[in-house]
Amino acid sequence: MTEAEISLLAAKVVSDTKFWIALIGVIGATAGSLLTLIGSFGLEWFKRKPERNIDCARQKLLRQMLEDEAFQWRNLSTLAAVIGCDEEQTKTHLIAIGARGSEKGDGKWGLISRHPLSEIERHDA
Repeated sequence: MTEAEISLLAAKVVSDTKFWIALIGVIGATAGSLLTLIGSFGLEWFKRKPERNIDCARQKLLRQMLEDEAFQWRNLSTLAAVIGCDEEQTKTHLIAIGARGSEKGDGKWGLISRHPLSEIERHDA
């Protein structure tokens, strides 16, 4: 093998080595970024799990109260006191379970399934 061939072979080996090093670097950076994103989302999900459990319990309680046959409508202040939220948070939970406020603006709420907007409202509670 001549010196020119050895130099050509050495240049080829160096070139191939640079390519593989660059490829491994790109793969490593991509994998690291993905793991960081997945870790961040996972951490946030686990941190919010107790809060989500409480929200589900509050919404279940609201649904039970609004499905009670003894009452057609419920006062927002009563609903808020029972679930331990302020009125704004209670409204958010009520909307999430499919409830609506009375058209009379008197602070009463009911399930849309029991009080569709097309129906004339009667306030019994």
